[in-house]
Amino acid sequence: MSRHNDRLDWMFRSRATGKITIGQTANLEQKIFSGATLVGVLLPASKLRTGVGVVAVLALVVWAIDEMARGVNPFRRILGGVALGGLTWLAFRRPRP
Repeated sequence: MSRHNDRLDWMFRSRATGKITIGQTANLEQKIFSGATLVGVLLPASKLRTGVGVVAVLALVVWAIDEMARGVNPFRRILGGVALGGLTWLAFRRPRP
């Protein structure tokens, strides 16, 4: 096996099953995020919509931290880190006037 294949194998092979893993079925946090996002899109601007948005973001943060800690391969752990980094950037960026 070539070095390139070794690196790809290391990056994408699940440490638990030995199979190549890029995507997985949605877990509870992803389902909460998706549901809250859908509900938030359907609601008019209000405190309830803001609260639903907060629930969606918190679910995504929990998913990202969990993926970083327990992802089945380096790709999934990096994916969690990128998601958390993006959420952090969005939270601290300067709002437009």
